[in-house]
Amino acid sequence: MTDPYVPGHGDASYDVRHYALGLSYKLVGNRLDGDAVLSCTATEDTTSVAVDLAGLRVGKVLLDGRPTRFSHRGSRIRVTAALEEGQEFELRITYSGSPGTIKSKGQDDAGWEELTDGAIVAAQPHGAPAWFPCNDRPTAKATFAATFSAPAEYHVAMSGRLTGTRRRGSTVEWTYEMDQPMAPYLATAQIGRYEARDLDEGITMVCPPDLGGEGYDASFGQQPAMMRFFESRFGVYPFAGYTVVVTDDPLEIPLESQSLSTFGRNFASDEWDDVRLVAHELAHQWFGNAVTLREWKDIWLHEGFACYAEWLWSEESGRESCDERARHHHGRLADEPEDLLLADPGPELMFDDRVYKRGALTLHALRLTIGDHDFFDVLEQWVEEHGGGNAATEDFQRLAETVSGEDLGELFDAWLRQTELPDLPD
Repeated sequence: MTDPYVPGHGDASYDVRHYALGLSYKLVGNRLDGDAVLSCTATEDTTSVAVDLAGLRVGKVLLDGRPTRFSHRGSRIRVTAALEEGQEFELRITYSGSPGTIKSKGQDDAGWEELTDGAIVAAQPHGAPAWFPCNDRPTAKATFAATFSAPAEYHVAMSGRLTGTRRRGSTVEWTYEMDQPMAPYLATAQIGRYEARDLDEGITMVCPPDLGGEGYDASFGQQPAMMRFFESRFGVYPFAGYTVVVTDDPLEIPLESQSLSTFGRNFASDEWDDVRLVAHELAHQWFGNAVTLREWKDIWLHEGFACYAEWLWSEESGRESCDERARHHHGRLADEPEDLLLADPGPELMFDDRVYKRGALTLHALRLTIGDHDFFDVLEQWVEEHGGGNAATEDFQRLAETVSGEDLGELFDAWLRQTELPDLPD
């Protein structure tokens, strides 16, 4: 079974424990060569496993070091493998070609995109197979190690911790490691003519050398203060570091990935709609990346939480209070069609702005019901209990009821499982 929001992706018959990726990219011609080793465990008895890879040619497939039979049709590699539940095995796949984006019904294209002078990965929710073979489901979290070779004049930023670089003729090899489990769609690679700046301890900017000014200071320059504030509300930042890539090209929306966010330089602005998204992407490191949904229907657990973090930062930074933001957006939602079921919005509406705002309003209603002390205790315990793994709406409701000692079924049913917009508590 695959998730109906992204059909044809992922295989529940096995998990990947670790990815080891060797990648080489030539910007001229958009050429990617890859050698991927997947350390896996069978979760059931099976005679074959499926690996997701789209738009790239497979060279060879090895199972435990030996050539094995496989087919590659569309975006699925089917590997013949007689496996028993609990059995560990290793897949090695070599591949090459010109990476691009992947289409999925009801979704925008996602995957690898060329820039004017560089490339980005925008993988949510189905774009990971555009650049490496993977078990593309959110619950197939794994650790990663990657070595990425690119022309020496370019900077490569990836999810994880940079552990070294090595010059090899006209290219540089960049090596990254992600020690915390990561869903495939949260892995990323960003290539451009960038410089790296230490913004604060653990926060690195990777951006064009000329990026700066008042707009930069008002948006990206606020990230150390955002980090301190969010840690006081959500708990310790869950990864080894945080990297923010700013492309020279303008981008319509920022891009979320684990331990790394990507923005266009158009977001270097003091406008609230730009500043709030800088806060939004940082908050995703707790809500979406450390704690990842089990099924895509629970997308509000990512976007509603990150949206609520925007409102919290608004108040902390001296703008409108969180309650003022909530009541403003409640009024706006009241004028919208009430046809969205937050607990299961469907693939066409999973990134609708109403998911973000109604999700945030659900949290505000919870906060007004159980009080600040228990509410922020719930958020911190949520990350403590589920960080590095996956969770569902039912898990969040259960935790909120445990912490508060209250029966919250009516509240969650009204906000999540009915389409009519409830009133906010006083």
